[in-house]
Amino acid sequence: MLRNSAFTSISISVALVLTLPGCTSLVIDEYEATALTTYTWRVPYEETTSDKLPRYEEFASNSVLNVNGERPEGAVGNADEKGLWWPKLPPRPTVENIEARETPRERPGTPELLKTVEYYISYEQGGRQVTLPTDYASYRQAVRAREAGKSLKLTLGVNDRTVEKAEPL
Repeated sequence: MLRNSAFTSISISVALVLTLPGCTSLVIDEYEATALTTYTWRVPYEETTSDKLPRYEEFASNSVLNVNGERPEGAVGNADEKGLWWPKLPPRPTVENIEARETPRERPGTPELLKTVEYYISYEQGGRQVTLPTDYASYRQAVRAREAGKSLKLTLGVNDRTVEKAEPL
């Protein structure tokens, strides 16, 4: 019985994989690689009457858009170890700001500075601009290819909603 059940599970898994839409590959000459870098202050609020996970409140935030690896306006300092430029730090929340968002049964924690990055590759297709999310590796490949004046081969993800891979040609 176990053998038939395992065989059925494997057969269903293989059938699902075979029916998923395939990945699309395309070659583009005109493209833009962007990385949105953001600093955000957040504070955890723990309930004093339970063991629930803390709730988080976000406070001030600053972002800068990196385009093709070039230093963006509003960037502070030098590029980091990944070649990304960062904005100036937003103002740290004051005690008054933190207390204003506290509920009676909560205790605020220490403010945390979050660093986040969103990567995208944009290109024109059929007369319209397409911008898709990607990862750091694909972003860097696109930046390097653009600096070298090369075309880019993109491998798109399921339903062409993400860039899974970028390769200079």
